[in-house]
Amino acid sequence: MKALCWHGMGEVSVDTVPDPYILNPRDAIIKVSACAICGSDIHLLDGVVPSMEDGDILGHEFMGEVVEVGPEASKALKVGDRVVVPFAISCGECFFCKKGLYALCDVSNPNAAEARKKMGQAGAGLFGYSHLTGGFSGGQAEFVRVPYADIGPIKVPEGLRDEQVLFLSDIFPTGYMAAENCDISPGDTIAVWGCGPVGQFAIRSAWMLGAGRVIAIDEVPERLEMAKTQGKAEIINFSKESVYDRLMEMTGGRGPDACIDAVGTEAAGHGSMDAVIDLAKTAVGIGTDRAHVLREAIKCCRKGGTISVPGVYVGNLDNVPFGAAMNKGLTIKTGQTHVQRYMKPLLEKIEKGEIDPSFVITHHVSLEEAPEAYETFRDKKDGCVKVIITPDGGSSVIHPEASA
Repeated sequence: MKALCWHGMGEVSVDTVPDPYILNPRDAIIKVSACAICGSDIHLLDGVVPSMEDGDILGHEFMGEVVEVGPEASKALKVGDRVVVPFAISCGECFFCKKGLYALCDVSNPNAAEARKKMGQAGAGLFGYSHLTGGFSGGQAEFVRVPYADIGPIKVPEGLRDEQVLFLSDIFPTGYMAAENCDISPGDTIAVWGCGPVGQFAIRSAWMLGAGRVIAIDEVPERLEMAKTQGKAEIINFSKESVYDRLMEMTGGRGPDACIDAVGTEAAGHGSMDAVIDLAKTAVGIGTDRAHVLREAIKCCRKGGTISVPGVYVGNLDNVPFGAAMNKGLTIKTGQTHVQRYMKPLLEKIEKGEIDPSFVITHHVSLEEAPEAYETFRDKKDGCVKVIITPDGGSSVIHPEASA
């Protein structure tokens, strides 16, 4: 089969690799009909995430048709089912899965011992996201093996297009959980750093959960425009004005009730001294993460407020103002998304017409075009916000109105 493979920092290519097959009785094999490039994939492309190996198949946002089912997954799935697959692999039976904390599954990561050395404890196995999270092949491919297929995938009702449901695999639940973690009270002001795909869904989710005001922060014109027109958010361009000063002005000096860091480890922070220092440290290998957004969110959030962090971090953070967090009485909530918890209720919102997640799509490509699309997405060229890949063929740019 054809698959998109990682070959070192900045290098991905479409290769011919062995077809997947059933390894365990709870497995299923999926023929991929659509997959996507996620901002987290760019961390892999940039070499930020450790324990990648040459030839690893990328991709953790995917869906498709079941073509083979292991005997213990056959009660949940059958050949021909159309399913969306959550990016976190979960057994459904361990202490954490039973609590609905699927991304913390104690069983699904075969490399848990290595993860514990770095983090103290191991999270769940993840598709296409390094050997620290299990070394599982990802879904930017023609076929993929899905472990614990009786727990993860959700069947897609007839009448819904791939573009409407694909993002149940990650970014829609991730944005929703980010907003949910804000403990929004009716009328709250929510500030969202980063208007990429997760940020866009965090904006829409904040409204769903009762926010009275949503403020979106970015510098990319297309992303800010999408946040304004699709997300009905007020916007701040951080390259043109001080985020702190503007937020204080907009909130009467109090600050937002909750702040969402939808950026994570590779924050730009143009012009700020802390961002310059972060960039220098990561360039020479004495730092791992550029935490400008987290620092700024802590300083901007109102006293007694909440910081929600869906943005990925991979190592140790320098100069985080924890004294400010403590003295302001902030609550900080983080974590990989417990996708399985959210898939059914968010699918219901799509079915009811409360949201059409395809609004975020700007580019649609074939698998062969995916390496170039990685560069376009990473470099924010050509108005790119979200790329969809169809392994059996794709086309050139489409815009949100064309996908509705």
